[in-house]
Amino acid sequence: MARRITTTAVTALCCVALGSGLVACDEMTPKASGSSSASPTDAKPFSGTKKISVEGHSVNVSCSGDAVDGKPVVVMMAGLGDKLTKMADFQKSVSKEHRVCSFDRLGQGASDKPTGPQTVADSGKIVTGVLDQVAGESPVVLAGHSLGGLLAARYAPDHQDKVKGLVLMDATSPTTTADISGVIPASAEAPADELRAGTLAVNKGENPEMLILPDGKVASAGDIPVEVIQHGVRYLGEVPTYGDDLETVWTEGQHKWLGVSTDSKLSTAEKSGHEIYVDRPDLALKAVQSVTAEVAG
Repeated sequence: MARRITTTAVTALCCVALGSGLVACDEMTPKASGSSSASPTDAKPFSGTKKISVEGHSVNVSCSGDAVDGKPVVVMMAGLGDKLTKMADFQKSVSKEHRVCSFDRLGQGASDKPTGPQTVADSGKIVTGVLDQVAGESPVVLAGHSLGGLLAARYAPDHQDKVKGLVLMDATSPTTTADISGVIPASAEAPADELRAGTLAVNKGENPEMLILPDGKVASAGDIPVEVIQHGVRYLGEVPTYGDDLETVWTEGQHKWLGVSTDSKLSTAEKSGHEIYVDRPDLALKAVQSVTAEVAG
């Protein structure tokens, strides 16, 4: 029971702690070859999965659904350690009414591994390259889960010309390091000590993406429509001694993300754990449809 609690909780807080090491949720895929070098101006809409060239790296991308005039392209961003295939069923549902794409960040799935430590800004350059090639001049709604939600919310304020809406599904808190350090002391016993150590290590870049994740304030993306969805099943509450406080700071983190826009809404996905798009795809789909409809006007 203790091991299951730790694994679930640390996944939500950006990593999986197993034994004395840190590993991704899925095994790393070897470096891919044969990437496309299409530019934003000559990229053609496609369906299926292929490699594109972004910032000198091979990035694995999957797109489906038809582009519709006036409707934004939905771009999905998975959590740390999750391949784009993890969101395949949800992507299929969204694609019935929208053009939708997903991609593996560097260090995820079939994309290249990073060549060194990455900052959030470095990760954002990959996002820009992907959006240029899969969305062109169309507006974009970013739908991010967990770490993907954090990165989407960090990206949107500086790219308001392109990103016109956000769906944040149990997004990692913008102050995760302070949250976990404030709740679980260094002297804590198992399994809480693993949760604390694992989360702090991941935020320092000890993760498959080599991504450094400092705490920070939430910047504003203006008045774009934003749906923030938090889990309803209190799985963090199962962590002995510190569970209730962990749930409290997680909820506080979701409220902080509301500051990304003056048009933000927070809801709770009842009967859902961390993976809302898996446990409650109906609610996740409803949120995407609500945001895209507002963007389309």
